[in-house]
Amino acid sequence: MQPGKILVAEHNGAFVVKLVGDVRLTLCTTMDEFFDEMLASQGFASVVIDLADAVNVDSTTLGLLAKLAIKAKAAHCFVPLILSTNPDITRVLESMGFDKVFRIRQEPLLDDEDLGELPMLDSDEEGVRDKVLEAHRVLMGLSESNKAKFRELVTLLEGQCF
Repeated sequence: MQPGKILVAEHNGAFVVKLVGDVRLTLCTTMDEFFDEMLASQGFASVVIDLADAVNVDSTTLGLLAKLAIKAKAAHCFVPLILSTNPDITRVLESMGFDKVFRIRQEPLLDDEDLGELPMLDSDEEGVRDKVLEAHRVLMGLSESNKAKFRELVTLLEGQCF
């Protein structure tokens, strides 16, 4: 399976974030910090998340995407768009309640030649644990079924000391 990577582009405050391959918690620090910088950037206008080339998106990544959508709505009154052409990924998005915080379209991005890869940031074990914990808390807030799915993991992570 192709390792995950994040491609990005920006033009006049409109961002495109394309997740490619097997996107897992190893990219959580990179993704979370980029999202924070993007939302804080002067002139932020919109963001499209393209999952057309994602093979797998783990729950930590889903939690960070949900966090992005919630922050974009709160800070900019903007509901992000997710493009998902994989029926399995779309089904996961819908089952997790993403239709409450994103607009979901099952169409690919027309042109991605201007996207550049984000360099992966280093993170220590505690930093990754904190990102995983936060991402899963966000997912739990989207629906009762998510609360039940992730309660045990969150409890376990909250009890870990470094």
